[in-house]
Amino acid sequence: MAFTPEPLDPDDDRPPYEQVASNLGAAIRTRRLAPGDKLPSHKVLTEHFGFARATIQRAIRDLEDDGLVVSRKGSGVFVRSRTERPAGLRPYVEQAFAAERVTIDFAGFSSETLHGALQEPLDKIRVGRLTPTSVEIRILVPDMEVPQAAPVRKADCADDPRLRHRMRDIMLGYTRSISDAVSELSHLGLISEGKVSVRVHSGTQFFKLYVINESDVFFGYYPIQPNKVVAQGEAIEIFDFVGKDATLFHHSVNDGEPSDGAQQVDQARMWFDSVWNTIGRDYNPDGER
Repeated sequence: MAFTPEPLDPDDDRPPYEQVASNLGAAIRTRRLAPGDKLPSHKVLTEHFGFARATIQRAIRDLEDDGLVVSRKGSGVFVRSRTERPAGLRPYVEQAFAAERVTIDFAGFSSETLHGALQEPLDKIRVGRLTPTSVEIRILVPDMEVPQAAPVRKADCADDPRLRHRMRDIMLGYTRSISDAVSELSHLGLISEGKVSVRVHSGTQFFKLYVINESDVFFGYYPIQPNKVVAQGEAIEIFDFVGKDATLFHHSVNDGEPSDGAQQVDQARMWFDSVWNTIGRDYNPDGER
């Protein structure tokens, strides 16, 4: 039976996107929308609620931030298989840009999620709504010139250079976009200093890590799942990392127990710096060593 959202409360004075997000979130938490279920399309939700498409998009983004749904390009929006309310990265990234000095360290597979989380705060710098003086981002990713544990061919779990080169191109696309955006802000004089550095290492990255302004850490594991991709014109069934569906856990120096959150942040910073300063090798976002 197709899912139909409950009607909105006409006396609800919250912004429309919050009303829609609350409505759909309640359906997910009460299992009217079960894990793995696909949400109605943006078009259907727009017609049902009578709001603009941008309102629906904002509501879906809030549900993603709450860890309730995941958007899959070309397929739609689905209820997460895990809905225990993992931490949302985007609000913390935007909050970080309210500081005078912004630092973000990322270790992961492609920096796709980081790229998405940066778009809104960078746009707000362009229009003067956020005014940091400096932005420094360090990106640590695996070296796709050497064999990795994944992605590999599904049939024999063997390394395939075509898969590695495909992932290298994806990683370069996101890192180059991040670097260009920060450089643009610096050239326009909107920030006094902007720097994006990329280093690679030879190990396989089985988790993603964000260290934000040296005070907040987000950590999550990459599940490995079957996938089908096109590499150099050929469709290949593979075992692949699925980063968008990774649950992120949040630790902060401001956590109630100083022995917990603060130590998690310290250890994450120590790990990142140790890899960055030892086996990490400089990699130009334009693809040049």
